[in-house]
Amino acid sequence: MATYIVNPTEEQEKALNAFLKALEVSFVKDDDEALPPHVVEGIARGREDIKAGRFKTFEEFKQKYPVK
Repeated sequence: MATYIVNPTEEQEKALNAFLKALEVSFVKDDDEALPPHVVEGIARGREDIKAGRFKTFEEFKQKYPVK
């Protein structure tokens, strides 16, 4: 059995649900859009770093690591 992960728009979702039901395909709808805890923690650390001034601008980054 294969697993498909799709990201339909609201309109596409209605059509997809109808299609799967018509074909009698079992499916699970996962509405959980929450990010994993480690991602949320990383975002929080990044925001704290920015508030504390621990960051480089994109221009500074490009100067330090020029494209060759």
